[in-house]
Amino acid sequence: MSALSSSEFWQLVTVEDRTAEPESVSERLKALLSDLTDEQLIEFDKQFSLCMRQSYTWELFGAAFVMAGCNDDYGFSEFRCWLISRGEAAFKAALDNADSLADCTPVYYLNEQPYPYLDEYDLIAGLLYEERNEDELPFVPSGLEQPQGKRFKDKPKFLKLAYPQLFAKYWQ
Repeated sequence: MSALSSSEFWQLVTVEDRTAEPESVSERLKALLSDLTDEQLIEFDKQFSLCMRQSYTWELFGAAFVMAGCNDDYGFSEFRCWLISRGEAAFKAALDNADSLADCTPVYYLNEQPYPYLDEYDLIAGLLYEERNEDELPFVPSGLEQPQGKRFKDKPKFLKLAYPQLFAKYWQ
């Protein structure tokens, strides 16, 4: 098998069933990644890490806050995993305009609340690699201590201006 192309990466991470439970989404990815070689797992992890780094912005953090009340780094990491699972087109659209996430529907709901999170989706490749090799994947530093851009203002009047579609759809 050859190296992992960008299109193959997106085929692996993209989830077609938009309302699938987060656990089944993770199980699906784990099953798909099990077929990859170690070299492909390393490449997958690099591409995933790059997407996580590209999406580490205050604009997207604000979108996560409006959609689901996300207010910490751990939650924001899970949110970015969910965003990646929505596929390349949705991911790139969100990087250009976070409010475009209003079009990423439907969203899985937990306790009648939107739940745009995938817990530890970003760790699946590393855990598989570790199981096989009793060694960790090569470390890919994020290089960022803070999200890129200017911090969002969390007052409703500012959120409504910055994220009109998301605010109309999710703010309660």
